[in-house]
Amino acid sequence: MAVRSIVISGDPVLHSPAASVVEFDDTLRTLVTDMFETMDKAPGVGLAAPQVGVGLRLFTYSFEDDQDVLWRGVAINPELWITPVPAGEADEDDPNEDEGCLSFPGERFPLRRAQSAILRAVDLDQKPFEIRADGWLARIFQHEYDHLDGTLYVDRLEHAHAKVAAKITRKRSWGVPGLSWMPGVDDLEG
Repeated sequence: MAVRSIVISGDPVLHSPAASVVEFDDTLRTLVTDMFETMDKAPGVGLAAPQVGVGLRLFTYSFEDDQDVLWRGVAINPELWITPVPAGEADEDDPNEDEGCLSFPGERFPLRRAQSAILRAVDLDQKPFEIRADGWLARIFQHEYDHLDGTLYVDRLEHAHAKVAAKITRKRSWGVPGLSWMPGVDDLEG
């Protein structure tokens, strides 16, 4: 197991659609193990393969819900169906609409997401599964699935927040290839 560095916004792998996983081998198992360790060390509730520089359609997730149920797993070659996103602007004062990203570390912005989602994917043994998610788990699935399509949450922000995110990108000299941070080493949070 090894913690991997997390790629920062601007790297092409984060802004390109990821390829389907076709080989279920020891290399894939190592990647998934490393992603869990990286996600936990960051700490995060989800991590997509493009965030560690690997352009494959998979993500890990780990979230404990209000009923103390731990949702932890890997979704490989996922499909995601969501309910309609509620109309209107995101509420800056609603913690349920506050989102961050390990690839845009240390920042949080309000973003309206669908309240419910259905995730279908396979696990490391190529066993299909389906999860019906609401609330934060649905948000996590949407966020990580976006990464697989080359979309960061800051790409979805309303204009005023997008301007702030762009200013932060310029100030921190992000938005270019090759930048990353190492959980447990660098003093960054996402």
